Amino acid sequence: MSKCGTHGSLPGASVQGKSNKFAYIWVGNSETQCPGQCAWPLHQPIYGPQSPPLVAPNNDVGLDCMVINLASLLASTTTNPFGNGFFQGPKDAPLEVASACPGVYGKRAYPSYAGDLLVDPATGASCNANGAN
Repeated sequence: MSKCGTHGSLPGASVQGKSNKFAYIWVGNSETQCPGQCAWPLHQPIYGPQSPPLVAPNNDVGLDCMVINLASLLASTTTNPFGNGFFQGPKDAPLEVASACPGVYGKRAYPSYAGDLLVDPATGASCNANGAN
């Protein structure tokens, strides 16, 4: 309940005398677990400037923000799966790739403003990617 999600590693089974590790990711339900922190920009933030939240692309704040958090954790797990990969700053408090620019989703982003995003004219939902259909 104290994090939007986390990643780490654990020892795995030994294969031919070599010990292995595996990486994992855990992501919570952003709408019910700390929505003011984990579901921004699709939920009102609990602190800072209070700009209106964006409309969720799939009309499901919890699921859409879980995807945002999962994508961030996938980037961090890919670049720093075992805590000894790519990061900035001290090793005991690493700033990972997804933590370097949190809340920046488009041009001209600043705290409480996710940036200039695409807007679906039919639903008013915002997104920073344009997929098929």
